[in-house]
Amino acid sequence: MVDATTRFFESLNRRDHEPLLDKAAGTVRFDLHEGAQTTHWLLRVDRGRLTVSQEDREADTVIGTTPALFEEMAAGRENGLAAVLRGDMTVTGDARLVVQIERIFPGSPDAQGPRRLHHREVR
Repeated sequence: MVDATTRFFESLNRRDHEPLLDKAAGTVRFDLHEGAQTTHWLLRVDRGRLTVSQEDREADTVIGTTPALFEEMAAGRENGLAAVLRGDMTVTGDARLVVQIERIFPGSPDAQGPRRLHHREVR
């Protein structure tokens, strides 16, 4: 069974272009820490074009959290910016990329705004 995190990154990798990130460029590495083990996901953004790998490479922004919290974010049940403000997620590097990529995470199932509608269209 594939978890929400893997589904999230695989869906990003399948997109030809993400209009919500037309003005974004850079690399974001997600470090998912569980005990002594860390899983890495590297997202490259080039003006809306996305590529994903599981490389542990240098990145413009590094986001650290637990696999459980990221699962909640990938499923739309948790907000990444709120997690940063609570101290449940760390960010080093270019914080602007965090704000920009927050747009590609699914919104709450109860949300009615444009981001929620966009994700319904993409899936």
